Amino acid sequence: MLLSRRLATGLSAIVATTVVTAAVPLAGVAAPAPADAAAARDATSWLAGEFTDGTLPGPFGGQDWGLTIDGIIAMSATSGSAPTRQAATGQVAAHVRSYNSYDDWGIEGFTDGGATAKLLYVASAAGADPTDFGGYDLRAVTLSLLAGADAGHQRGRITSRTTADSGPDASNTFDQSFAVLGLARSGDLPQDTVDFLVRQQCAAGGFRLYPDTADGPSPSCDEQPGATLDVDSTAMAVQALLAAADSGAAGASDAARRGADWLAGQQHADGSFGGSGPTTGANSNSTGLAGQALAAAGRDSQAARAADAVTQLQLTAANGGAAVGDAGAIAYNAESFTGAVSTGIADTDRDQWRRATAQALLGLAQVPLGRIGLDLPPTSPTPTPTGTATPTPTVSPTPTVAPTPTVTGTAGPSPSATGSPATPSPTVSPTGTAAPSTTPAAPALPGLPTTGAAIIGYVLVALLLIGGGVVLLVLGRRRRAQ
Repeated sequence: MLLSRRLATGLSAIVATTVVTAAVPLAGVAAPAPADAAAARDATSWLAGEFTDGTLPGPFGGQDWGLTIDGIIAMSATSGSAPTRQAATGQVAAHVRSYNSYDDWGIEGFTDGGATAKLLYVASAAGADPTDFGGYDLRAVTLSLLAGADAGHQRGRITSRTTADSGPDASNTFDQSFAVLGLARSGDLPQDTVDFLVRQQCAAGGFRLYPDTADGPSPSCDEQPGATLDVDSTAMAVQALLAAADSGAAGASDAARRGADWLAGQQHADGSFGGSGPTTGANSNSTGLAGQALAAAGRDSQAARAADAVTQLQLTAANGGAAVGDAGAIAYNAESFTGAVSTGIADTDRDQWRRATAQALLGLAQVPLGRIGLDLPPTSPTPTPTGTATPTPTVSPTPTVAPTPTVTGTAGPSPSATGSPATPSPTVSPTGTAAPSTTPAAPALPGLPTTGAAIIGYVLVALLLIGGGVVLLVLGRRRRAQ
């Protein structure tokens, strides 16, 4: 799910009030009806039509596993397009290591913490068994990637595991939120994991995207001078903390309430939201995710206004103009919407529309991340043939590059971090062996904003840097709003 929304660490230098009622328990609370059932249904139908052989492609072709997961989460939120959703779940289950490792590229011994946590969450949300997803016990692997007691103030943080010295861990608030959500939905939730997420909240109530600074991981948001509070990260954290509170975690309810307070204060007059950094302007990714969080926190009026803002960016049979054939799709922003109505959706822009729709749809459905799929019958996903996908540009990855975490949302560029990574808990090897992708996409840098925001320009700059000696891995994971 979602996120795909901000710049990777390696690219950051190039680019860069109503009170909620006490704890809002999720257990036993019926999922609310979509704010606009017709709009949600149309968006789901359009998104499902963008799948080919159970996957969504990336900006250069090939399977984009992070975006495919975002699509599964979105379709699960509306319980729509069941055949496509089940086929996609089967494909992801068959390619676990294509998403959370660099195995397909011959780099063994690496497991991405954020990607693993997102896999754990989507397995639960899609009605699959997270302890046997494509032969992997994702809950056990996620638990093994949590920083242990010897990590000090980093205890409980989701981290990546690698046999190489890859520098500081790049996990962020999206990754931590997926870890909390996935663990809460699959069994007992470690308090340390919740405590680390709460420490990413500043006194104002908003959450920062990254826990790291140029001097290394800072103990808390308030101890980071000038910390940037991010709408998308806060929306993710609020939903994760509501799920944690429902599981009985201490401190989660109050933190979620304060996060919702801050989030409501960031809403624009027209109901929209913007992110941070390059996504500061009003956009459907941030608006959809924030609206979903507000609905989860019981802020019905603000959530309804956010949903209305999203519908203003949705193509319909009445307003679609040259893009009427793509009715149901949701534009990233007003500029993208106007351009499509005038000339249609160009092939080079379709990736942006997929990412925007997948996350913005959450603001229409308004089913909290903690509840998506809970009412769906368990499914045993069956992978479908992937066929032949267009290969992505060749990038030669090196195991010394610290990948940035998987994201589902728009967010600003990550700060440059040089500190030491948190120490992960003892390794737990996944069971089974997932089938390799027929056409592996370039290993994903989990933090590049492959979301509603246009990213092709950033990727091209990164590719040019390769010739100058800077090797970056092209992100396939998300992440819209990540």
